[in-house]
Amino acid sequence: MIKAGAIDKGTFLLIKEDPYVVVEREFVNPGKGAAFVRLKLKNLRTGQVLRPSMKTQDNVEEIQVTDKSCQYLYNDGESLHFMDTDTFEQFEVPVASFEEKVPFMKDGQSYKVVVWENEPLDIKLPLKEIYVITEAEEAIKGDTVTGATKTVTVETGLTVKVPIFIKQGEKILVNTETREYVERVNT
Repeated sequence: MIKAGAIDKGTFLLIKEDPYVVVEREFVNPGKGAAFVRLKLKNLRTGQVLRPSMKTQDNVEEIQVTDKSCQYLYNDGESLHFMDTDTFEQFEVPVASFEEKVPFMKDGQSYKVVVWENEPLDIKLPLKEIYVITEAEEAIKGDTVTGATKTVTVETGLTVKVPIFIKQGEKILVNTETREYVERVNT
């Protein structure tokens, strides 16, 4: 058990027999009354989002999860296929469970898979990842308005807004949490 006041972003909780991860946490200390926390929780099985408020002294059941280092093999349209890099066992998880993460995942890349009771709950992506641009519109000469951007597609199918000087075949660094362009990578 964990006190609601000690819950942080990224904490895994068990609520009504379902695993949840804390996506957002806000501590509120009103002028009158007891302090409380506002949470945004994501159900790791269904994707449902809850926004409960709890008194800081309330107890909540915390679950212990493990991070497995796994190699992402491929996506067959219905399942994502992984291999545990320690045991070399292969397993699959439904694409529907991780739809928001699939556009960031590269075949052959290693990721941490969060597991609870032999059930994969989450895939931890690096905060920033390098991608090769596979499709990019040509910039229109004279279109140099400050902050002018265009949409490009990278090797995984992800679309990102980038400055107009970025060309097809170049590498860019993308923030995987915000889906935003960070910088051009010269390698």
